[in-house]
Amino acid sequence: MIRVQLFWVVLAGITLSGCASSRYSQAVDSLPEASSADRIEQIMARAEPQAVREPMSRRGNAQQYQVWGQTYQVQQDLLQYEQEGTASWYGQKFHGYETSNGEVFDVFKFTAAHKSLPLPSYVRVTNLANQSSLVVRVNDRGPFHGDRLIDLSYAAAVRLGFAKQGTAKVRVQLLAPPLRENDYQHIQIEAFSQRSSAERLKNQIEFALGTQPALQQLSVYIYEAQHQGAALHKVRIGPVAPDQVSQVQLTLQAQNLNGGMVLPPEVLFAEKNGDAVAVIEPAIGSLRR
Repeated sequence: MIRVQLFWVVLAGITLSGCASSRYSQAVDSLPEASSADRIEQIMARAEPQAVREPMSRRGNAQQYQVWGQTYQVQQDLLQYEQEGTASWYGQKFHGYETSNGEVFDVFKFTAAHKSLPLPSYVRVTNLANQSSLVVRVNDRGPFHGDRLIDLSYAAAVRLGFAKQGTAKVRVQLLAPPLRENDYQHIQIEAFSQRSSAERLKNQIEFALGTQPALQQLSVYIYEAQHQGAALHKVRIGPVAPDQVSQVQLTLQAQNLNGGMVLPPEVLFAEKNGDAVAVIEPAIGSLRR
């Protein structure tokens, strides 16, 4: 298996590929150094990854890129995908080196490389010869050899039963593509006529979210709008991943705060474009001073 380092640029630029020999200390790929019987047992017993929608990686998702003169397209808005083809695996040569999205490749994790799926994506790979299947996390680009569809980590190939053969006919089904910008949500808690009241609630919300490590990085902000000729200060949380919304609301309610309401996409779109938006305060928390 030959792999190159990809240098990602925006669509308006030129994408280049580096020389493979300048990147890796090992010329030819091989079995992992620690591929003992005990390690195989660990791989077979390990739980498969949970398919969740993660933020789209900053690296590895240019709309198009080139490798060895061939141009490939990344399907950034892909929501459904199912394809059958040949799977291969890659191992020790690439262990410890960066993948296309900047993570570090580990031969003993259930990961994969794909030429066009957005990174990171979760897919289910089924070996058509034995019907064994496994969820893997796609965080790399490739394979760029022949007509191969997907390149799996050594551990994934072991789990699917084709590590010794080197390749297998598989089915790849997309389970969880990365989150796009429009997938994130904003929660409006309450609206105030007085800025000081909004600031006070903002501080309380930040304290409540700070009690949960998974929510500590969420932004709490005040959106100012005009309502009947006066300023209206709306306290909001966002952007929030869809699978975090319920945790945010439960965390606020545990602190005796209003759980708020997810803003409809059309409201955010109208505000972003400077359009007049009907005030929906009765449904999103009462107007307070």
